[in-house]
Amino acid sequence: MAFHEVRFPDNISRGARGGPERRTQIVELASGDEERNASWANSRRRYDVAYGIRRADDLAAVVAFFEARNGRLHGFRFKDWGDHKSTLPSQTPAPTDQAIGTGDGATTAFQLVKRYASGAQSWTRAIGKPVAGTLRVALDGAEELGGWSVDTTTGVVTFDTAPSAGVAITAGFEFDVPVRFDTDALDVTLDLERLGSITSIPLLEIRR
Repeated sequence: MAFHEVRFPDNISRGARGGPERRTQIVELASGDEERNASWANSRRRYDVAYGIRRADDLAAVVAFFEARNGRLHGFRFKDWGDHKSTLPSQTPAPTDQAIGTGDGATTAFQLVKRYASGAQSWTRAIGKPVAGTLRVALDGAEELGGWSVDTTTGVVTFDTAPSAGVAITAGFEFDVPVRFDTDALDVTLDLERLGSITSIPLLEIRR
């Protein structure tokens, strides 16, 4: 059950449909009131890439990608075009986009995260698949061009020397979503003139 550090074709993912999903239990009381309980602490993303297939060559590329992953067996990277940066999709990542920790003079490793805020509420998402070459890091707002490295398979930033106590550590980056196929069968028409009849090619985010 390996994870393949390869990205699903961008030209097809750009036309995909999907986004975050949460699981909430709702109990309706005899009075008509509701009790709601979150079954999941974190969201999970689902996509359908059938909407991104426009040509016979696109279908061939998806079939080849599916076979190379052995269906649902192996995970891979997927670019969510609506949410793939530490900042807004229209902006360029800056080294001060996301707070990833505070120095204590001893800790050298920090996990990349992205925060989603609305009003007084927020949710923090761990980012495990940053895109190589896109990470920018700052200490107390000053960009650091060296003295650190990032593991693009886990999203952990490691400093050569532990940041001093109280130093704010921030980062900007692009990232992929770790997913797998959510089916072991591709249900497509064999009539290449009618590719629009592809029913569904679902992907599901892998949570570890």
